Amino acid sequence: MTKEKTLLLNQSTIKDLVDVKDINEIVHETFKGLGDGSIVNPSKLTLDLGETGGYPSYDGFMNAMPAYIGSQDIAGMKWVGGFLGERKEAGLPYITAMILLINPHLGTFIAALDGAYITNKRTGAQTANALFYLLDKPQVKIGLYGAGEQARTNIMAIADLFEITDLIVWNHRLKTAVTFAKEMQEYVTNPIEPTLDAYKTSQMDVLITVTPAQEPIIKTEWVQPGTIVFPLGSFQEIEDDLILKADKIIVDHVHQALNRGALKKLTGQGKLSEENIYTTLGQLALKKATVGDLSHEITLCIPIGTGAMDVAVAWIVYQRALEKGLGEDFNFEG
Repeated sequence: MTKEKTLLLNQSTIKDLVDVKDINEIVHETFKGLGDGSIVNPSKLTLDLGETGGYPSYDGFMNAMPAYIGSQDIAGMKWVGGFLGERKEAGLPYITAMILLINPHLGTFIAALDGAYITNKRTGAQTANALFYLLDKPQVKIGLYGAGEQARTNIMAIADLFEITDLIVWNHRLKTAVTFAKEMQEYVTNPIEPTLDAYKTSQMDVLITVTPAQEPIIKTEWVQPGTIVFPLGSFQEIEDDLILKADKIIVDHVHQALNRGALKKLTGQGKLSEENIYTTLGQLALKKATVGDLSHEITLCIPIGTGAMDVAVAWIVYQRALEKGLGEDFNFEG
């Protein structure tokens, strides 16, 4: 019997094989798969390595995110985490990730890919596609909280689908926000405004939070009707009252969204349940649900992230790598 080799793909190779437009399109198709049930996507499983202050004290976490994509007949898993502490001191990026693809018929490992680039890019694509389903206009004004890598990928992906006319970026270090503004100006029509004023940032049409904050940044009374809020961080970037006040809550994965991130505490307290979820992004992608006129409502949208997105992008990367003869084959069986 022939031993099957595993294709190894590093980050630089992956960057050459998919761009923002590709990933936006792949994410859209994946949302449709989540909506029609052809994708199997269990909730994330987390290994806490001190992220919440417990044992062991490494100030990090790792998530296991498996999925099967029916339309592509591919299965895989992303093993991804974020670390501050020693990793930050070593000058390494916050996100660390690998993606493994398997032949779902045989269980053989066909590819192992860097997962950090795909993670960051598809995170932005999730927000961009969600906005595409929610808005019926070509222009957006964004209030952005956070100025790191995922803040950048959100803006890049949204700019592929919309004209971003105005962008205010808040960061707890103004210098970081200023650097962000200089680097990202090409994606925004009017001059980007860096600020330490969290309230001013909240007065845009679309609010996106991509910070590691463990205390709310956005106050409930700041958010006006007609605002769409994306709390994308792992903790609590918005007040609980804002969640309870929202007219519509839209998520990518109901069970996962209720038990992680912004909704976790209220779910644990019995104040939120599946009944409070208006619809999913998969249903919107399939046009099996509509949101109507959101101009007089506060909308909370949480694409918290699914392994399906990563596996779907990795599969396209793998196929293109085979076509171009890129990557390195490795026989793990020896």
